[in-house]
Amino acid sequence: FSQVHEFEVPNDEKALNLMNSCATAVLEEYPDIVFAYGFCDEYSFIFKKQTKFYQRRGSKILSVIVSFFTSVYATKWKDFFPHQDLRCPPSFQSHIICCASMEVLQVYLAWRQRDCHSRNQYDTCFWLLVKCGNAEGEAEEILKGTQKQEKNELLFQRFGINYKKLPNMFRQGSCVLKTEASSLNLFLLLVYIYVEEIVKYNDNDTPVIRPRRKVIIVHSENIAARNFWNAQLYLLKELGCFRQEMNKIKPENVKSFQFENKLMPFTWIVVRIDGCHFHRFSEVHQFEKPNDEQALNLMNSCAVAVAEELNDVVFAYGVSDEYSFVLKKDSELYQRRASDIVSALVSLFTSIYVMRWKEFFPQKDLKYLPYFDGRAVCYPSSTILRDYLAWRQVDCHINNQYNTCFWMLVKSGKRKIEAQSYLKGTQTKEKNELLIRQFGIAYDTLPVMFRLGSSIFQDEVTSLSLSLSLPPSPPPPPPPHPNRHS
Repeated sequence: FSQVHEFEVPNDEKALNLMNSCATAVLEEYPDIVFAYGFCDEYSFIFKKQTKFYQRRGSKILSVIVSFFTSVYATKWKDFFPHQDLRCPPSFQSHIICCASMEVLQVYLAWRQRDCHSRNQYDTCFWLLVKCGNAEGEAEEILKGTQKQEKNELLFQRFGINYKKLPNMFRQGSCVLKTEASSLNLFLLLVYIYVEEIVKYNDNDTPVIRPRRKVIIVHSENIAARNFWNAQLYLLKELGCFRQEMNKIKPENVKSFQFENKLMPFTWIVVRIDGCHFHRFSEVHQFEKPNDEQALNLMNSCAVAVAEELNDVVFAYGVSDEYSFVLKKDSELYQRRASDIVSALVSLFTSIYVMRWKEFFPQKDLKYLPYFDGRAVCYPSSTILRDYLAWRQVDCHINNQYNTCFWMLVKSGKRKIEAQSYLKGTQTKEKNELLIRQFGIAYDTLPVMFRLGSSIFQDEVTSLSLSLSLPPSPPPPPPPHPNRHS
């Protein structure tokens, strides 16, 4: 991605500021995140210990955060690169790490900042050698086995650079946090203020306004040191204090952070993504009810792009604001690590959605960030996989039929609560009769995409978007949901 967009090496200040801006947006959006640390192309977000965010479901948490971050990244790209278009969709991977104590959290942060320093010092030397005429292989050989002091001497003697005088953001990474008024110090780069913001909307669409702290960006030589951490009153209040200094990180401690569960081998992996708060998103962007053809086509376009990018996706089925992606049974994508698969797919889908928005809505600007959550489930047989897909299509039929009736009643003058009461307990046949009798609509003549959803698969030539017929004996459907619409 950095090569395609010709980022400055070893550090592109605009690219780093874009990452910091995205991290700031994440902290502003989610009150349970109280601290973040980032460098290069990564960020770590720390939730307060007692968080109940999405009931602490790991897949939900990591997919929502990575999708929101990606959406901000793609949306804000032009703010930082006004003369450069996004040439390929940015995507990120994420996973969850649980730190059982403050000491474990301290070790984790020290590890990430040490990685920032070692990578930046190496890259600074490497790219200066390349820029002065060495081939990349030669630069690697010159730096092979060198220690920290040797790299510092190389920079000073050959290039006249004092490493410690390089920008703090390059050497130390960036911290993003909220703060108490009394904790202002010389590290701060932004001014602390309280602001009132709309944090959500009630069921009757009235905004809920609450005061929120402005997020600040901090640079520190050692974020795992007591004197830095314990000076931030907000961190002490929400997370706790560091009781001892961190002098050395044991290799076995670092390895424990890199542990990752893998999905069961030789099973169908289904990654299902759902739009987050798309009821509000569709209202803000004035989508046609109950189905907006352009919005559905945008979802389908994103699914096709994902299938083209990830060859292990052999089939996908989508309706409204959801899509299910089926990975082949012997897939080794990301070594079958669930968090990597889910986060990368959700992130890719999100960035494509943002990038292609104007193709489908040329007259509308994005006013509300689109983002999605995701989860991965393994299905051991083709029969069970078929039952899953049949269930999703039955859900499509039930919801679309209900919503078609619901919105026709609302458009005819009924209040939403009256329409819900009118449809309560009605069966398929009764809804069809209602549409014919009151609105002259034969349900079976509505567009197939609305009634049956869309399927994506790859043949030997190209990707196709087709419609599926309902199965003869579907599994028991879930209850209808009046707010499921594009």
